[in-house]
Amino acid sequence: MLEQCKNAKERWGGVSQMIDNWLNERQQLIVLYYNLSTSKPLSDETPLIKTISEFCQVMMDYCSAGHFEIYEQLINEAKDFDDGGIELAQQIVPRLDAITTACVDFNDDYDRHCEFEQLAKLPADLSSMGELLEERFQLEDRLIERLHTAHRDLVTEE
Repeated sequence: MLEQCKNAKERWGGVSQMIDNWLNERQQLIVLYYNLSTSKPLSDETPLIKTISEFCQVMMDYCSAGHFEIYEQLINEAKDFDDGGIELAQQIVPRLDAITTACVDFNDDYDRHCEFEQLAKLPADLSSMGELLEERFQLEDRLIERLHTAHRDLVTEE
């Protein structure tokens, strides 16, 4: 997953400061996911609840930036160029919405003081979340490639 993030940054880094910042946040989210998935709940390291909270915060920030900044920018660009990108967005964005709902649900379940029973479900829930995040990153990369990178020579950066 981290290697795919690096490849995306290499392909689209510098195209837009907003996308650059977002891809950096994605990389931070992946690192936090890894740290959470490898943490030892009863060790002297950073308390598990703090690690979960940090992961949830970055995940919610990342999802919000996607929905309220990045996707909007990409869709507006697709409308401006009217070259079939809107159809792709109409296929992908509903799935991204569903994944966002799953992210919000995970956040609601874990970004608070969790009971032991809830923490016992964390490994399975985290594994499912990892699969959803990987799917999300692939879908977002398709949007970026089709709706922005295709026009990079025609779009003036601000």
